[in-house]
Amino acid sequence: MATGEDSYYITLCKNPVRFEPVSKANNVFFDDANKQVFAVRSGGAMGVVMKGPEEKTMASFRMEDRGDIISIKFSPDKRILAAQRSIKTVEFLNFQEDLSVEQQEYSQSCKGKTTEVRGFVWSSPNEIVLITSSGLEHYQVIPEKRTLKSLKSLSLQVNWYVWLSSSGLLLVSSGTLGNTLHPFQFRQPGVMTRLAKFEVDLPVIPKPQKLCLLDRDVTIAEIYDQLYIVILRHPPSAASGAEIVLYQLQKESPARKSDVLKLDMSGRFAINVVDNLVMVHHQASKTSVIFDIKLEAKSDGYVNYHYPVLSPLGIRPFKLLLPSVNMQAGTDKTEYNCELYSANWIVFQPDIVIDAKLGCLWTLQMNLNPLVTMIPDKDRLIQFLLYRTDSKGVVLSVCAQMLVPGSQASLQSLARVYDMLNLSYKQYLTTESQVMNGELASGSSSKRVVVDQSDMFTHVFSVFEEYKDIKYKFMVAVLIEYIRSLNQFGIPVQHYLYELIINILVHNNCFYQLHQFLQYHVLSDSKPLACLMLSLESVYPPAHQLALDMLKRIQTANEEIIEVLLSKQQLLPALRFIRSVGIVDTVSSRKFLEAALSTEDSRIFYTVFKFFEHRNQKLRTNPRFQTGEHCEDYVKHFEKTFGQDALMPIPTFQ
Repeated sequence: MATGEDSYYITLCKNPVRFEPVSKANNVFFDDANKQVFAVRSGGAMGVVMKGPEEKTMASFRMEDRGDIISIKFSPDKRILAAQRSIKTVEFLNFQEDLSVEQQEYSQSCKGKTTEVRGFVWSSPNEIVLITSSGLEHYQVIPEKRTLKSLKSLSLQVNWYVWLSSSGLLLVSSGTLGNTLHPFQFRQPGVMTRLAKFEVDLPVIPKPQKLCLLDRDVTIAEIYDQLYIVILRHPPSAASGAEIVLYQLQKESPARKSDVLKLDMSGRFAINVVDNLVMVHHQASKTSVIFDIKLEAKSDGYVNYHYPVLSPLGIRPFKLLLPSVNMQAGTDKTEYNCELYSANWIVFQPDIVIDAKLGCLWTLQMNLNPLVTMIPDKDRLIQFLLYRTDSKGVVLSVCAQMLVPGSQASLQSLARVYDMLNLSYKQYLTTESQVMNGELASGSSSKRVVVDQSDMFTHVFSVFEEYKDIKYKFMVAVLIEYIRSLNQFGIPVQHYLYELIINILVHNNCFYQLHQFLQYHVLSDSKPLACLMLSLESVYPPAHQLALDMLKRIQTANEEIIEVLLSKQQLLPALRFIRSVGIVDTVSSRKFLEAALSTEDSRIFYTVFKFFEHRNQKLRTNPRFQTGEHCEDYVKHFEKTFGQDALMPIPTFQ
């Protein structure tokens, strides 16, 4: 179990994978492609236990003891086990779906009498690559026939290799110094693609020349959807600090040196990549630092130079429950404080830490909450958080805090933050639209956190209700700034934001400012906004006309305008309106006659009735109303009031 302290930004997962620790009788291996730990007793004769981060990835089986195992890995579908016991041969065992083993083994030796197998990787469920001292041998494994078929061989002097299974990238070192790196990609079954080789800069070239770039200092990492070769460069003297150099892999040209991460420390380091952050652990100081290559950096025009996002800090302490030595104490478990940054620790990509002597496998995680106080610059903090997975709650919390009295941010700072949020929001909307239109495959959405208008309304601007001492001018300025940002990115503003501004202005009797906002279109025209304005007529009479003007500008709100005018018993303005927009022929005569009758003004009723009689004459050469118009009651009322041939002067409404 982990301690509850919340002042650490790097933590170990709460439930590590537990396995039998390494001992004289038990060897431990880790397959970083499948994230599986193998505990092998007596060369497999006394049993092999395989465990992974998920419960279902456990298996237990026995193998014949043919000598010590050098390396052991399952195929991606767990149907074939490959084990290397000698420098010449790799052996294979087939498994059933329930992970029960078929006892008959088969093997493959490398080509060439003096060639040695440096290791092997599974490039697909039925394909394996042997990396030998003389090159690469690509095979198809045919489990039914218990045999292997050669697909391709490639000659190359090999010092060591590094493999990243998630990207199918194999990196091979050659040359006396070991700094000539050859990338190979295995994306499709049966295909080995050779990418352009490149040379890594070395701080010092020894004399006589010898291998000085080692596999322990080289990692392949996927950072922000780009592949990088990550090189740890130790300083020529202890006076200067180590640095990490990122070479970005290119499709057509050699890998390009793109970023340098300055460590300002020397000694033993280990590197993980967690949530697109390069996490560097320093054993001597028992601290870690994180780098974010998306944050602003110094540049010489070719390479970006980065410094840690935060000061060095240790990983959060971790307590483990172990079987108690003193059984008489009445407890069968005792708490053990794990030694962090232990000499027994080995790290694997992207986020694995293993302590073989303790029998634990952890994944590393970022704890974002402490960063809120650790990064005082809110612009930089939000920028950092937007690129982190599951940071939405923290982002909203920071945005809300920026509005609270005592920690209120300047409008300039809020503007920058809102632009960052809305840039991310716009990119998401664009991607979603492209997916809908079939221009992009689904699942291509940006991995950045998306904070939309409803999130801001519910979780950020809600502080205006909670804190009564926030000045209304600040509230309005904040909302206007957020709306400006939405408009800048072409994102349609939701009406509830306008409603919030209007309610604040009305509550503070700022009708003149409200009038100006509407007049100068600071608040964009919309039907819901016009309806809200109509409801304010009792407290601010000009709101009625402002609403009508807005509805007219919208041009698709004719029905709403008619409803408003009729509800106000403004029959003559309603008739003028339908004439002005050319919809006399289509409006409902019954709706107008009903409204006219409810005015209890006979002149108004007469005018409206004659207006529609005139329309009928024009449309059908007959003044009578058709049965489908359901105007019989109004015709009877007209005849009863005015007589069949009534000729009453019509009030003008031109």
